Amino acid sequence: MSLLDVKREDRRFQILKALAAENDYSIHDGVLRLLLADYGHKESSDTIRTDIAWLGEQGLVTSKAVDTSIVATITRRGAEVAEGAAVVPGVRRPRPGE
Repeated sequence: MSLLDVKREDRRFQILKALAAENDYSIHDGVLRLLLADYGHKESSDTIRTDIAWLGEQGLVTSKAVDTSIVATITRRGAEVAEGAAVVPGVRRPRPGE
């Protein structure tokens, strides 16, 4: 597995983890971009939106356009992946205690 693959899987996991921690299970892409930078993923808005779209294709999030932002909301299946109860290739699994 390449470094790019490892980073992509971790970035997707961090998105799910952040969404699962929110009271309404939703965050817009601008805030996700800032949160991901704290985890070492300084990425473009396009990259974050691409990850949101991919997670949506897997049934892990839903998304909607609000003004110039994309708001992502975690699904039940996405929450299961974030907690490690389900596995989806392309998303890093949580480590024990994470």
